[in-house]
Amino acid sequence: MDYRKIAASSNTETRDVMKLSESVGNVYEMVRIIGKRANQIGIDMKQDLDSKLQEFASYSDNLEEVFENHEQIEISKFYEKLPKPSLLAIEEWKENEIYYRNPSKEKDLF
Repeated sequence: MDYRKIAASSNTETRDVMKLSESVGNVYEMVRIIGKRANQIGIDMKQDLDSKLQEFASYSDNLEEVFENHEQIEISKFYEKLPKPSLLAIEEWKENEIYYRNPSKEKDLF
């Protein structure tokens, strides 16, 4: 999943949770699914940022390296401007892009 391409709003919006939860039938289950997906997205974003910032890691303290690195600042600004993982997960939910299953409900079917 490329979270940079999702057009999620970074502003606060009022959403009709009853309408969003129609596919599951339970608001709490929908919140649980979206929360788990938001955690996955957050971990993915953090790993991506850490790998990019690892290039700038210095293991020696030189006076010359104290000055700001402009590339590192640009990368940090880019990640700060991205929508929060929860907003990305809600957008994925609205577009039916989240795969989920409930093993307890599947057990009842057999």
